[in-house]
Amino acid sequence: MTFLWLWAIISSAVALNFTYHNGRQLETFLRAINQDYPSITHLYSIGKSVDGIDLWVLAIGKYPTKHAVGIPDIKYVANIHGDEVVGREMLLHLIEHLVTMYGVNDNITALINSTRVHIMPSMNPDGFAITRTAKPDCNYSKGRKNKNAYDLNRNFPDIFENNTLAIRQPETSAVIDWVMSESFVLSASLHGGDVVASYPFDNIKSDGQKLPEYSKTPDDDIFIYLAKKYSYNHLIMYYGEICVNSLEFQDGITNGAQWYVLAGGMQDFNYVWGQCLELTLELSCCKNPPEHTLEEFWEENRVALIEFLKQVHLGIKGQILNVDGNPIENAQVQIQGRDNIYPFETNKWGEYYRLLLPGSYTLIVTVPGVGTILEDFELSNNETMFSAMKLNIHFSTTNITYVPSIKDGIYTYQNAVNIALLMQQNIILLVCPMIICTVLLH
Repeated sequence: MTFLWLWAIISSAVALNFTYHNGRQLETFLRAINQDYPSITHLYSIGKSVDGIDLWVLAIGKYPTKHAVGIPDIKYVANIHGDEVVGREMLLHLIEHLVTMYGVNDNITALINSTRVHIMPSMNPDGFAITRTAKPDCNYSKGRKNKNAYDLNRNFPDIFENNTLAIRQPETSAVIDWVMSESFVLSASLHGGDVVASYPFDNIKSDGQKLPEYSKTPDDDIFIYLAKKYSYNHLIMYYGEICVNSLEFQDGITNGAQWYVLAGGMQDFNYVWGQCLELTLELSCCKNPPEHTLEEFWEENRVALIEFLKQVHLGIKGQILNVDGNPIENAQVQIQGRDNIYPFETNKWGEYYRLLLPGSYTLIVTVPGVGTILEDFELSNNETMFSAMKLNIHFSTTNITYVPSIKDGIYTYQNAVNIALLMQQNIILLVCPMIICTVLLH
């Protein structure tokens, strides 16, 4: 076993140097990993950049090519700003670490067997290419934006303001389609320019000037926990004051809007419409540091990147089924006291995932037109189990056809708002008559 471990470390060091990899080198590396580890990896592209460069994703897992019921999906995305380059290289080294440690390290093996990890090293390959042709700058370069000069982290649908007139960029549209077509539970995007873990909301509801203030989500407790999980597994992030002229971040974390307010951000989109809890991880004071510092950044982030992946197994998971055991798609799954802007919904397999901390909760499952089921449950600490607590709910009827999603029409902000209002009205009409909609305890 010792020999295998040493061989993996040596092989890893030889295979991937601590240098910046251009677009062709990145693709070559990903293809080589996929070829060398075909049983646990799947390489795919979610679309193309303005310049026609593939937006590559490597999935790693026991069932890498498709979603498997009961196995949560988690993703890392880096280089959304082309001049923030450290995260791009960290994800390449994470890929190498995961595949070479599979079957060698028990922790990594259990993680890969129980999780489907999607890794996109670069969401903005065009910006990265522009950055690398310019003189490296710690603060800003022309390559921050995409080839059409759009800031991709200001280009997503925003729940707090009508930004439907924004021209969605091909990179943004590809990520939107990706998020809505997969069942991502947890996510992080890797940035540079500071050292801190930021969590939603990034934007805030306001009729006037938007000054920085805390913008709290219904899942604020779990977001704080996740941010601290990363910062305290990072070698220095938890210090809270790393960079010159930076704010002091207690525990190395911050609410996004309390730091500074932004509209059209990716983490708010993931949370509101994708029911995926996403953090923004700022990994370096200098956005474009010298290559010789990359190994130090890897040592700072290696444990934190892996520990964050494990957090996808917090809370509960399960399926919503009819009396015959068939899955119910788009059933609304809520936790009492957590009024999400859009209720979380089941996927086509009737699955749901809810990240939660240990405690007492009530699960509220609603199938519009059929009824509501309430289920009390006690959640213990299952962080080291590589599986969330399983809780299936059965509706005692077979007369359940396709249920429209409350999030249909997400690409048009006003349509989404109208649908939400109509669904709220319909739920009142359908659920309130107790003779028709009986509350069942499973």
